Amino acid sequence: MDDIMPLINKTVLMSDAKHFSTEQPINPYYHPIEVDYKKAIEEHEIIYGLLSRAGIQITKVPSPTICQDGVYTANWALVRGNKAVLSRLPNARHDEEAYAEKVLTYLGKKVYHLPKGLKFSGQGDALACGDLLFCGSGYRSDIAAQAYVAKKLGYKRIQLKALPELNPNGKPMTNAASGWPDSFFYDIDLAIAIIKGPIDGKKGLIAYCPEAFTPKSRKLLKNLDLVDKIEVSLDEAKLGFATNLVSSGKTVIMSSHAPKLSKELKKHGLEVLTADITELCKGGGFIRCITLTLD
Repeated sequence: MDDIMPLINKTVLMSDAKHFSTEQPINPYYHPIEVDYKKAIEEHEIIYGLLSRAGIQITKVPSPTICQDGVYTANWALVRGNKAVLSRLPNARHDEEAYAEKVLTYLGKKVYHLPKGLKFSGQGDALACGDLLFCGSGYRSDIAAQAYVAKKLGYKRIQLKALPELNPNGKPMTNAASGWPDSFFYDIDLAIAIIKGPIDGKKGLIAYCPEAFTPKSRKLLKNLDLVDKIEVSLDEAKLGFATNLVSSGKTVIMSSHAPKLSKELKKHGLEVLTADITELCKGGGFIRCITLTLD
């Protein structure tokens, strides 16, 4: 069965880390200390090398020059085949939208725009597993936007919500820079990962952090019988960016700071390649965030 396991994330889009910065703290991970930008570029190159080693084809474009988060291409759109639904991002990332449209159009994708007034974080908040689409809402994406995306691209939507970031009084926080509600799992790819796609009646495989989700979403995932599941600890998800990984279906490129998940993946017969990332994550993104799937 492993020999015919379908590859996923066969082709991804990457930019570069040359213009990466953390000037506008639009999520809880923005680090208060200075970022080593030279090292961030080196980390990006290391990830590129690991993806290539896993057999993943990489389409590379320059990062947009005036965009601090232009390295995080996963948030530019959700792509399926020759179609791409473009994102609608926080103000600090607004200039990425037009750039993403130019890039995806150049690559031959038919691009679609969301209805006005909706926000959508692209692949960061919508992860495909076969015909299933695991969606996160409430922070960077609206449910109505994800319903539009799922219909346009032909997915069955699994609608989820992560827990909010709380202030010292236990109340949900609003991000001061973006004006949007905030969470340590503001994008769903910080709480869940697609490891294998389904084939011939055999279930796909996901990894997820139960403690990252609201009770309703936690129950939905626990009872979901359409995929097999690996549970990830809150520490590895939040501190190690465990689920922000890229899997080819056979090889997983992931954080070196999530040893428990790494061990579980190996038990499932997967090759695991790890990267020690300390700088790129200060912008709230990791390996999954810097790759947009083009399949």
